[in-house]
Amino acid sequence: MTMPRLLCLLLATGSTLALQPRPPLSQATHHGGTALSARAGSASCRVGVPKHVLRLSGGGGEAKVKTVLVTGGVGYIGSHTVLELLTAGYEVVIIDNLCNSNLQCLRRVEKLAGRKAIFYNVDLRDKEAMAGVFAEHDIDSVIHFAGLKAVGESVALPLLYYQEPLAERAQVNVQGTLNLIECMQAAGCCNIVFSSSATVYGDPASVPVTEDFPTGPTNPYGHSKLFNEQILKDFAHANPNWNVGLLRYFNPVGAHPSGEIGEDPRGIPNNLMPFIQQVAVGKRPHLSIFGSDYNTADGTGVRDYIHVVDLAKGHIAALRKLETCPGCVTYNLGTGIGYSVLDMVKAYSAACGRDLPYKMAPRRPGDVGVVFADPTYAKQELGWVAELGMEAMCADSWRWISKNPNGFGPGDEE
Repeated sequence: MTMPRLLCLLLATGSTLALQPRPPLSQATHHGGTALSARAGSASCRVGVPKHVLRLSGGGGEAKVKTVLVTGGVGYIGSHTVLELLTAGYEVVIIDNLCNSNLQCLRRVEKLAGRKAIFYNVDLRDKEAMAGVFAEHDIDSVIHFAGLKAVGESVALPLLYYQEPLAERAQVNVQGTLNLIECMQAAGCCNIVFSSSATVYGDPASVPVTEDFPTGPTNPYGHSKLFNEQILKDFAHANPNWNVGLLRYFNPVGAHPSGEIGEDPRGIPNNLMPFIQQVAVGKRPHLSIFGSDYNTADGTGVRDYIHVVDLAKGHIAALRKLETCPGCVTYNLGTGIGYSVLDMVKAYSAACGRDLPYKMAPRRPGDVGVVFADPTYAKQELGWVAELGMEAMCADSWRWISKNPNGFGPGDEE
């Protein structure tokens, strides 16, 4: 038995992991958990709340609005999901260390939703502070986004993506998940939707990719996602009362149609769409397209781009499914259509009204040629389909960046 597998089993059985007593909220606050707003879910907010967000309380049998904890809830995908949760009537608690996010985003989400979320500035590596959040709130389910996400960075700086005591910023993607599971177990919270990635498939032998395809990541980011999946699978197997949804999604792009929230990368972009955005608003002279010799129609890589709003709705659908589908289940979230990088550049040029200059560059280590999803299983089991196409992805992205050329701006990190 390998050490990672043994670690997962030890965690699942609790045989060697002594859980620390949960600190009071004041202690969690001392470690960085500061509430941004008063608790959401006043009586006025609950009018017309759908049945799927209500559960019976343990006492008098009265309905209680379900509370969802979102890790990384101020990030790109997390913030769009928080907006969908608030709109659907859930109470939302967010933990985020603001390493790659901005509180101005949350303020805009709350304005769009007309409701408040509860925010804690907490790092997943601070288990004591996280336990304090669970002690303060009756959490029904968790949606887990927090972690590092760039493929290129993961190749250049792999220690960031693994559990490595000697790395300055280590233990983010894996140790953070282990801490989260321990806190959930101590609090009696048994439902989690995990933000995984299509990178776990590596370079597939064929397309479209179904959930039963072999896994074989080609970069540390994909390896860390797959390792987290295995931890959750092992834990669910050892604890039948746990319900786990693993969402392998493909390439999230776009922004909320209001133009109020979208992707706000710090520094040099790692993904295609933020790079295109910066070229479109004149922050960069040209786009670099990595790889022109792939076995595709135009030589550039082909991906399954999915609108971030569709993706956020997929998380809500998976959350609801946990109520009736025990165990650990994997779903692909994608459109089922592959577009090349040049296809996306042309579509974005049409959206912004000018041709975007680009230059071809060598392939990046860890990238693959063609990947797109077969989303049939998600449609059958979750009742979810991606509704927004490439035109909407580019139009909404352009609306966001043209209104916010500097993203959320400096000085809002708090």
